[in-house]
Amino acid sequence: MTNWDIQAARIIDTLESDDLPVILSEGLRAVVDFDYTVIFGYVGNTQPLALYDDFSPDRRVMHVDDYQEGPYLLDPFYLAATGDVAPGLWRLREIAPDRFYQGEYYRSYYARTGLAEEVGFLVDVHDKLTIVVSLMRKTRKFSKAEMKALKSIWPVIDAACRRHWRATAIEARNQASAADMNIERAFRKIGKGVLTPREREVVELTLRGHSADALGKLLGISTGTVRIHRRNVYAKLRISSQGELFSAFISAIADTTQAAAV
Repeated sequence: MTNWDIQAARIIDTLESDDLPVILSEGLRAVVDFDYTVIFGYVGNTQPLALYDDFSPDRRVMHVDDYQEGPYLLDPFYLAATGDVAPGLWRLREIAPDRFYQGEYYRSYYARTGLAEEVGFLVDVHDKLTIVVSLMRKTRKFSKAEMKALKSIWPVIDAACRRHWRATAIEARNQASAADMNIERAFRKIGKGVLTPREREVVELTLRGHSADALGKLLGISTGTVRIHRRNVYAKLRISSQGELFSAFISAIADTTQAAAV
């Protein structure tokens, strides 16, 4: 019996128990070495469900607490989980927008993590819930051989996550509609009464890391028109950088969340 066979048996034995996330992480570490595990559940636009992590307390503030306050909406794994990316194992750079590493989400938030690479298993538990099991490294990227090894165990990871968190999917489904409304309000709050609907689309896609070329293709307009929209947005909001735009977005999320709680 191989080491993975033993780990798979442990995973099966702890399904639907509180020990499953820890055993799952240990099983993955028996396949490849990595520094951190974090498991989020994504339900539409609602705040992600923090299902498991093995961060130190200071890192947990950055990777979980800060992340849940709004930056998650610009995270490629969140966008993949709530979009049309197929289930399976993905490198972050495979699913990120074309200018992700030059975008404000990366500069203002993700770069602070100091990670060399993050890969994640996307598991569709329910039509309203996708689990992402992220594996993170601080100093080196995952090799092709390591990715191949992780992909080979995908059937077990997929089945285990779907079985273990199926009840979470039922509970989470009821939260999605209200959260979708809150996020839509937050995007509308940026430049309310000032920006046009097209300018708000440009804001959203810019924050998510799309270049002017990619954004133009998504919206069916020229690159030059995209740049004109961006200049108009900055002028109307009286800002001069993506950093200020990112700050306005995070503030809008916080204000909308607080208003919904009252």
